[in-house]
Amino acid sequence: MDITFLGGPLPQRGVGVVAPFDFALDRELWRWVPDDVSLHLTRTPFVPVEVSLDMARIVSEHETLREAVRALHAVKPEALAYACTSGSFVGGVAGERAMSAAMSQASEVALPAVTTSGALRAALAEIGARRIAVVTPYTRSVTDSLEAYLREAGIAVTGRAYLGLTREIWRVPYRDVVDMARSAVVGAADALFISCTNLPTYDVIPQLEAELRLPVLSANQVTMWAALRCIGAAAVGPYQALLDSAARPGAGLVAGLPVGPFPVVDTSVLPEVALAGQSFGDAEVFETLDPPPPPDDPLVN
Repeated sequence: MDITFLGGPLPQRGVGVVAPFDFALDRELWRWVPDDVSLHLTRTPFVPVEVSLDMARIVSEHETLREAVRALHAVKPEALAYACTSGSFVGGVAGERAMSAAMSQASEVALPAVTTSGALRAALAEIGARRIAVVTPYTRSVTDSLEAYLREAGIAVTGRAYLGLTREIWRVPYRDVVDMARSAVVGAADALFISCTNLPTYDVIPQLEAELRLPVLSANQVTMWAALRCIGAAAVGPYQALLDSAARPGAGLVAGLPVGPFPVVDTSVLPEVALAGQSFGDAEVFETLDPPPPPDDPLVN
């Protein structure tokens, strides 16, 4: 059969993505990507370390990033993204900027490069948020490091909740994410940030925005939004305030105002919920949204 009439394939535009060795949510990243853009993923080398500040430092070493970017040369991406929140906030704002520069300089031609934590700063500026609630799957020490990064960037944390996990984060069901969000959003928050690129979030963002009446950002969402902007493309996703200005509530935002600085917050009195080892509520509507079972944990193979 003659199929020459089909033409094509259509021209391909690409974004190169460097992810930690334990990243398991490739399919979630793709959900924000338009049809004419491909993601080219590579991973950092495996190390037998659980999720911690030590792991964050290991997977963000500049030589590791350079090697990962060089592995992407053959497919000629137009932009680069580092898909890890803790790995890009552990060194503070200066460390994050240095990571982006190291990735850009490692490419054959200088390509625009973003990290998850850098994308978060850009996304908060986009929606005009400077006081946020935070949800993480991390331990307290890693969550503290995220808060320190935000404070340095001029963002105040109004409340937070964390799970205390050190592995298998991609197995967390949507209902647990929802319960953490409900616990963390207290006081006058402009937005909610759900941290960790290994934490599933795509389907809960619209529902949480409707319930909480404020923009909800997630690690994978901001990473794809920022990376696609680098090549002049727009991320796709239903009813997400970051992607559609019409979905942003008029109240509670401070668009157009400068961000920070804010005084140091005493975390001993910060509204906080540590949910590790607890059972959660019903959240029936989110039960039906949970993604299919994830792969086995590579750390136990």
